[in-house]
Amino acid sequence: MTAALPLRDVLKAAEARLAAAGCASPRLDVRLLAEQALGWSRATLLLEGDRPVPADARAALDALVDRRAAREPVSRILGRREFWSLEFQLAPDTLDPRPDTETLVETALRHLPDGARPRRLLDLGTGSGCILLALLSELTGAWGLGVDIAPGAARAAAANARALGYADRSAWMVGSWTDALGGGARFDAIVSNPPYIPAADIAGLEPEVRTFDPLRALDGGADGLDPYRHLARVAAGLLLPGGILAVEHGSGQGADVAALLQAGGLDVAERVDDLAGHDRVVVARRLA
Repeated sequence: MTAALPLRDVLKAAEARLAAAGCASPRLDVRLLAEQALGWSRATLLLEGDRPVPADARAALDALVDRRAAREPVSRILGRREFWSLEFQLAPDTLDPRPDTETLVETALRHLPDGARPRRLLDLGTGSGCILLALLSELTGAWGLGVDIAPGAARAAAANARALGYADRSAWMVGSWTDALGGGARFDAIVSNPPYIPAADIAGLEPEVRTFDPLRALDGGADGLDPYRHLARVAAGLLLPGGILAVEHGSGQGADVAALLQAGGLDVAERVDDLAGHDRVVVARRLA
């Protein structure tokens, strides 16, 4: 029988493995994986380094560390990600939400004052539903529709809506962009974090992204701007007068995205940088 090792030694060995594998935050990763595998609290992991780890618990942790050492993201291993202080379940068809996308939520909220006002929101390429559900958590009078081409993403978003208590204020649809919408649908706001990576750049992304995020949630065409060209063609016809379109984009794409939306008949209201200082969000408005 394998002797039980003290917790600090188990965690230290796991952290060394992840550091050697090139993981950016090995200590944090090990803590999160250990909470899952061992079922012990964060306080126990921090304060009880002498506590023996049973062999079966250590094997469970080793299995999760193996996956992370292969560069599978911790959020994929755990099957969940926190976004906007809400917990979202992930699926293979959903993009793993990034903190940068909270900039899109913050920006949209600035342009949607009076949260109790009845509004209709549309989220194109909804993925896990994190953007739309974050907005619904703040805009108590709003109702939202999320659309995604991947059935697994739409199912995951609907499940997240139920878990978070917003099922009665949301609906989820499978379709390619706006093709799934019936004629005459109009919205107070459209939000989207579309694919914006130039196709040739995908091979150079970190393994956590290129291997584990769905390709169609990344590939924005030759220059990364194909989805914005589509949005520029259809957004004005989907917005009510005064309605906004708020989109996330890649670093350095803001000017091009703004120009496309303006050419599509929208008035560009704001361009916003993320916390790292990279241009990240464009907001445009239908004036009439």
